[in-house]
Amino acid sequence: MKAWLVRTGWLIVIACWVAAAPAATSPPNVVLILIDNVGYGDLGCYGNLAVKTPHLDALATQGVRCLDFYIPSSSCMPSRGALLTGRHPLRTGLNEQVWRIDEMEQRVLPLRESLLPSYLKPGGYLTACFGKWNLGFAPGHRPTERGFDEFFGHASGNMHEYTHVYNGRNDLFRGIEPVIVEGHSTDLFADAACEFIRRNARKPFFVYLPFNAVHFPNPVNFAPGDPVIWQAPAEAFSAYGCTPDEPDPRRRYLAVLTALDAGIGRVLAQLEKLRLAENTLVIVLSDNGAFMLKNRGLEVASNAPLRDGGTTTYEGGIRVPCIIRWPGRIAAGTVCREPLVSLDLLPLILDAASRPLPADRVLDGRNPLAALAGKAASPHESLFFEYGKFSALRTGRYKLVRANPDAAFELYDLETDIAERKNLASEKPDVVARLSAARDRWLKAIASAKN
Repeated sequence: MKAWLVRTGWLIVIACWVAAAPAATSPPNVVLILIDNVGYGDLGCYGNLAVKTPHLDALATQGVRCLDFYIPSSSCMPSRGALLTGRHPLRTGLNEQVWRIDEMEQRVLPLRESLLPSYLKPGGYLTACFGKWNLGFAPGHRPTERGFDEFFGHASGNMHEYTHVYNGRNDLFRGIEPVIVEGHSTDLFADAACEFIRRNARKPFFVYLPFNAVHFPNPVNFAPGDPVIWQAPAEAFSAYGCTPDEPDPRRRYLAVLTALDAGIGRVLAQLEKLRLAENTLVIVLSDNGAFMLKNRGLEVASNAPLRDGGTTTYEGGIRVPCIIRWPGRIAAGTVCREPLVSLDLLPLILDAASRPLPADRVLDGRNPLAALAGKAASPHESLFFEYGKFSALRTGRYKLVRANPDAAFELYDLETDIAERKNLASEKPDVVARLSAARDRWLKAIASAKN
């Protein structure tokens, strides 16, 4: 009798394991994590010795750490539109940070543009967005109206981490309805992603997790008289031996990064707990470089060793941390030094999901898998960057950049001068002419394109 009970018990355990585990041939899940304004030098795995980001540092050892990864436009809104469409902001028409129009009335990314979840849903994927939307919240433009099955997050480009206020009003939504939920936004969005993954463990899913952190504290989100300071849970401060009333903004910023890392760690742990990690493509990147805006007293982030920061097209504005883990396709501990761009992530994800590329429009991204795996060079001859008055172009080792249309182009050799200190334009006029001509041809092609 005891032997029979033991055998029966093991059969039950095995049956439960089989029921919980995904089918070996199921399409891979995708978790796309977008962190906000995190600089190239902000994470431990990118050389920051002061910060504690153990989960992201571990993730970097489990997949590929990209050292030459870019976004095409150095501000939140156009960067997000490019990521989700695979199309350059100049092609979609969204290459500005729209803030003078109320979020509830914004129609910033044209409805003719298809977003990543819309390409995945015909393949059976369940899709969800948890966090910062910042792509317009007028009717027809909200996440659940643009391909996402679920949305929990905020409409605007930033909000108070605890009150969830943007510019004097609550900015937290579930679907299209405003909601009041207590908690630190990083925790709320990470926990929502974990719950979605738990509910859909046996189906292919796409989780887009654009955190509000670490966006700099915006005075419009604070009540009159409240200090405008970096915010994080107490346990993040305790990691640095301090408390939530710590006065030093640099230590406060480190706590924000550590809290963000902890939230990402919980999502990664959920994948492990449900035995989904081996069949999940995980991508973490920043939407632009850290802002280096002057005279606010909050310039404590790091784009080291790069020049300048967000809203510019110097390297600090457009080169960002990016970590990708895809077991079985990208070897652990890989480092990629090929120039790639966030536009490439849509083709990568569609390839992972065995979904076709759209035939009715031009994509500016190219599948980067071979380059990420260390088996090929970048699929791009050149990468192009535009934001405001700034322009830039990278071809191989050379970078052409200018701060406004009336200025002369500057030329840098990024292989020997990653900090863009020595302008080589007068020494290499032939390179300037060649790259400038390539940029002119690209702009002409964008202007003449019909889709």
